[in-house]
Amino acid sequence: MNQDIIITLLQKMFILTLEMSVPVLLIGVILGLMVSIFQTVTQIQESTLTFVPKIVGGVILLMFLLPWMFSVFITTTNEFFDMIPQLIGGA
Repeated sequence: MNQDIIITLLQKMFILTLEMSVPVLLIGVILGLMVSIFQTVTQIQESTLTFVPKIVGGVILLMFLLPWMFSVFITTTNEFFDMIPQLIGGA
């Protein structure tokens, strides 16, 4: 088995992980920052206030992005399955 193939597989897996996780993490960071600014301005010191907007924003974002995420995941999985003969046969 060639090291280049393994490195390529690992690179594609890391890129896939980033593509799937960055939108949800980014919306969580943005909403958390907005709630923190709101809490600072209004001097509300409730620690649980940040969780509700993050959860709601994440669920809404997933509702819109889930079809795209599935298509990217299925495409990448098909590419991995197409590479199996190269991994086994060394061709």
